[in-house]
Amino acid sequence: MKITPIAYDSLGTRSMATYVETADLKLLIDPSAALAPNRNGYPPHPIEFQRLNEHLNEISKYAEKVDAIVVTHYHYDHHNPDQPELFDEKIAFVKHATVNINKSGYNRARYFLQLIKPKKLEYCDGKHYKFGSTKLEFSKAVFHGTNNKLGYVIEVFVDDGKTRFVHTSDVEGPALDDQLEFILKHKPHYVIIDGPMTYMLGYRFSQAFFEKSIQNLLRILKECPVNRLVLDHHLLRDKNWRKKLREVLIFGGNKVCCAAEFIGKQEEVLENRRKELFKEFPPS
Repeated sequence: MKITPIAYDSLGTRSMATYVETADLKLLIDPSAALAPNRNGYPPHPIEFQRLNEHLNEISKYAEKVDAIVVTHYHYDHHNPDQPELFDEKIAFVKHATVNINKSGYNRARYFLQLIKPKKLEYCDGKHYKFGSTKLEFSKAVFHGTNNKLGYVIEVFVDDGKTRFVHTSDVEGPALDDQLEFILKHKPHYVIIDGPMTYMLGYRFSQAFFEKSIQNLLRILKECPVNRLVLDHHLLRDKNWRKKLREVLIFGGNKVCCAAEFIGKQEEVLENRRKELFKEFPPS
């Protein structure tokens, strides 16, 4: 199995776009990327817009060669209504548009699904599929975070008979049992997780849920045959993420990394550097 992070926070944009290839299936998960509209009092820097265009172009290139595309939920850093052509003649596995979805998600899904023209559209919440020897399975809808305020997401599992992989989407932890159970059940060798969301600790993310997330990450490392645990997305927006995840990093050693490190690049969270970017490279 080949697992390629395409666009991630550690690579410069808000995204979890991932390409997965097995002998039987070429899959693109969450083909979009976005920028924080305002962070620490600063709007996106032109360098961020350049990186965003690079990532969207890269996503388009991967979309050309895949058999299927997954949309785990309808936030704009995970689906892109401005690029409906990505789904032409593909199988579209999408989060259900009317069940376990909040109002904004419902409206976005309704609009987006009118735009795309896939070969086949599958509401895939809680379902499993087979492509040759490759198994593809989706979790039931779980909270985007620790409650339903931001809606629901679906987690993704791919098994080619040799390697098992889980992509959690935006669970922001995992802090809740059902988010964790999908991971533990499949005993993955590779896991990509979007949290915990420590940059909002004490605001939208409580200390109790943070501590639960740490324990759950340790359980994944202890109970699963993990080769790599990739932590990114919401977590990387915290400049001190390594300090806050110290217990996990010490226990997991070189098994734990961000998406940039996973593909041999340096971590570069551009939105965390906006103040210095505007100082060093003032826009004309």
